[in-house]
Amino acid sequence: MNNFLIPIKLAFKSLRNNVGRTILSLLGIVIGVVSVILVLSFGSGVKGFLVDQVSAFGSDIMEIEIKVPKVSKTSTQNASGQAGGTQITTFKLEDAEKVAKLPNVGAWYAAIMNQQIIKYENKNKQVYIMGTTAGVAEADKKMEIEKGIMFNEDDDNSLRQIAILGSGVKKDFFGESEAVGKEIKIKGQTYKVIGVLKERGAVGPFNFDEVVYVPLQTVQKKLAGIDYIQFAIFKLDDMKKLDLTILNATDVMRTQHDITDPNDDDFAVNSIVEVLEILNKVFFSVNLLLIALTSISLIVGGVGIMNVMYVTVTERTFEIGLKKSIGAKNSQILFQFLFEAIFITLLGGIVGFLIGFGISKLGEIVAVNFGFNLKFPITWWSASIGLGFSALTGIIFGYYPARKASLLSPMEALRKE
Repeated sequence: MNNFLIPIKLAFKSLRNNVGRTILSLLGIVIGVVSVILVLSFGSGVKGFLVDQVSAFGSDIMEIEIKVPKVSKTSTQNASGQAGGTQITTFKLEDAEKVAKLPNVGAWYAAIMNQQIIKYENKNKQVYIMGTTAGVAEADKKMEIEKGIMFNEDDDNSLRQIAILGSGVKKDFFGESEAVGKEIKIKGQTYKVIGVLKERGAVGPFNFDEVVYVPLQTVQKKLAGIDYIQFAIFKLDDMKKLDLTILNATDVMRTQHDITDPNDDDFAVNSIVEVLEILNKVFFSVNLLLIALTSISLIVGGVGIMNVMYVTVTERTFEIGLKKSIGAKNSQILFQFLFEAIFITLLGGIVGFLIGFGISKLGEIVAVNFGFNLKFPITWWSASIGLGFSALTGIIFGYYPARKASLLSPMEALRKE
């Protein structure tokens, strides 16, 4: 046991006698570990935030949306094409109704988004009008009526001019007073408020509380002047049959649109599972890249420790010779100097972990103040990576100076004095 304890005690004594040098050696390791901890923590936090946002629509759903033909549904050409004004008008309510008849499909709704100015007395505001079929409340469980009722299929088919207000819209126009039963103006037409939704919050830039829900066909024929839809959401009864249901839905859509070449698809069938898999792959790749970049600072810190250890060996050459002359073994000298390097890097790892933990918690506070419900967790594996990297750095960069010290001959070392 003394063969281990004595070198450890001597190493601690040496580090205490050179506090300034020890602190400077720590800095590179501290910065590297802080970087690794923050990259993993912030990456995990942002990923969790995005997953929550995506899952806000439900984890057991399939979505069909419009797509620019001859491009991938995840391509920039598809996004830029639609943003640039390319209109896809082939997705009809009848298509969604056909898909809804598939065996694994439960509740569903078709929808279109439209911006309009709504008025009440002397107040007016531009809001999103969500035209949906009556199944929206059943398919979207997070859409809850606080007061009033939901419109039904007869309301949609008879083009009734009725509206359900998001909680934010209700507060803007009616404050604390009753909204159900009142009449608002949309595009100069009178709409009766039949319901108010519970507060739900935002998903990214889209705030559910600032939306007014109107029957789909009313929006199509009286507000937008169109006969198509933009997307449809379908709840699935059995997620194990997700892939088969997507294939069946794709076949139905191609049959409806007379498409024989998949490149001509003017629609995309998506699932939350697919989106989550893409997020996992993206964040895994990004985290690997960032960890590789931040590890450079650990390497720089390791080189600094190697330089310091070489200086230490040179300064203590006589001490090494004296110890070896009275019986110290090469392994004891090697262990003493190697322990000094490992101790410095581990101490730097612990300090870096604590600083990284503090910054991540500060980041959560700042995020909340800006209205983002972000959490930056410090997981056991992120701590293991940070501390493991620091210890490995000490072993790799401390070994060569320690080995040089252990191989010095006693006579040569004593002559250095």
